[in-house]
Amino acid sequence: MAEEFSKQFLIALISVLSNFLSAFTGGGAGLIQLPALIFLGLPFSKALATHKIASIALGVGASIRHKREKTLKVNLSKMIILFGIPGVIFGAKLVLFLPDQYTTFILGILTLLLGIYSSRLKRSYTVKNPRVLDLRHMIIGYFILFLIAILNGWLSSGTGLFVTLWLVKWFGMSYLSAVAHTLILVGIGWNSTGAIILALNNEVQWSWIPILILGSITGGYLGASFGISKGEEVVKRYFDFISIIIGLSLISKSVLTMP
Repeated sequence: MAEEFSKQFLIALISVLSNFLSAFTGGGAGLIQLPALIFLGLPFSKALATHKIASIALGVGASIRHKREKTLKVNLSKMIILFGIPGVIFGAKLVLFLPDQYTTFILGILTLLLGIYSSRLKRSYTVKNPRVLDLRHMIIGYFILFLIAILNGWLSSGTGLFVTLWLVKWFGMSYLSAVAHTLILVGIGWNSTGAIILALNNEVQWSWIPILILGSITGGYLGASFGISKGEEVVKRYFDFISIIIGLSLISKSVLTMP
């Protein structure tokens, strides 16, 4: 009994910490939570499905806080869902048939470069400067989101960071606003789609789900509140740091699992 309580407490702590960082920077919950679930004894496929289901609650926790700020842009939000969900479905189907070691390595390299690139962006990108895009640029922007959604369905870690930076770079959003869109739309819309597909094809550690969801909601709310209170510059700084750390982590993971 005491051992089970200790394990549940550890799971809750890991969930709060990982989702706090993710809500603060716009991605990266899988960097801590997914390896932790594996370390606690779950096989990869079961840990991935369990993590994916619990990660939906991150978007719920963040949305509670961001709702007060009226952060979401309605039309853009609709398009992120419209173009993202088919990509997630396609990606989630791929993970059932294709090994992910080499894709994980490539994603790690891209995430590392993303962090380095973001760290070199001028300060002007950290202020709210929405762009009015013509039809051609909108199609390109939404198509890239579709490609990121494929990676989101295929892999668990890091793809939210790509959505955040793409919203900043292409759509001219502030980091804080981009993080809010990523957490709510990717966290709830995309992740729920991927979670359903993975849960239907993999075992889930259902006994851990309630504590993981509670930790996700708590961490998501606290992380979103922290980001709003600290402002753009701090959010960007941590975004850069988390991107680089996740990139190195994915590269290490892929190298260790390659035949």
